[in-house]
Amino acid sequence: MTDAAALPGQPRGGVIAGPATARAHCVLAPNPSPMTLDGTNTWIVAEPDSGLAVVIDPGPLDESHLRAVIDTAERAGQRVALTLLTHGHPDHADGAARFAELTGSSVRALDPALLLGDEGLEAGDVITTGGLELRVVPTPGHTADSLSFHLPADRAVLTGDTILGRGTTMVAHPDGRLGDYLDSLRRLRSLTVDDGVATVLPGHGPVLNDAQGAVEFYLAHRANRLAQVETAVEAGHRTAAEVVASVYADVDRSLWPAAELSVRAQLDYLGEHGLIEG
Repeated sequence: MTDAAALPGQPRGGVIAGPATARAHCVLAPNPSPMTLDGTNTWIVAEPDSGLAVVIDPGPLDESHLRAVIDTAERAGQRVALTLLTHGHPDHADGAARFAELTGSSVRALDPALLLGDEGLEAGDVITTGGLELRVVPTPGHTADSLSFHLPADRAVLTGDTILGRGTTMVAHPDGRLGDYLDSLRRLRSLTVDDGVATVLPGHGPVLNDAQGAVEFYLAHRANRLAQVETAVEAGHRTAAEVVASVYADVDRSLWPAAELSVRAQLDYLGEHGLIEG
């Protein structure tokens, strides 16, 4: 068995659900799949002595899961006062409206279509519910509306699908753009270097104990994939499907549709930078 400390980002072993830091608790949604890994991580975040909690990504529209999130908060003596979304993909956001109904909380997100209440989210916003400090970090690329949340008191960042606890994420072309994604990874690297962020609390998979190592791995992975795609195009593979069959030959075929979205984003990026002919 491979030592987790030797893997990118040093994924934390053991059960994914449960307390992750002094302020963050994961409730795992029952929606495992090749795309969602073990399921969606719904995060309850609160100051240890506060009676108010913030929930990030209620997850799918699954009544038992939504009630489990509420029950977990209530057992800690907390009421859900605010719901935040990292992005609008169904496995993160489909349960938000029902969850807001159950808790009476507003829903804040970057995409206005996802809001329940008057306030959205923008880069630089600071959430202060119940004395908690969460800083909104724009991390587009996986999707155009992707956000991360910096939790300074725990030296942690909640990344949604921008960085996963295991494997790598897709750039969901055409909404997601590779140039934006690379900029977002560099922005997260700055948090690890300049702000002391050490822990990644991802939207799927285990907690990562080495945030900087995870970001560096993702940047290196993207650079390697770009080089492979460029080589495949030079070898005569013209369509995204042809490139996937060449570059992702060793990847489970159930993941090829997602890989094709990423390849389309990579082809756009290479074309925009004049590295391949359009």
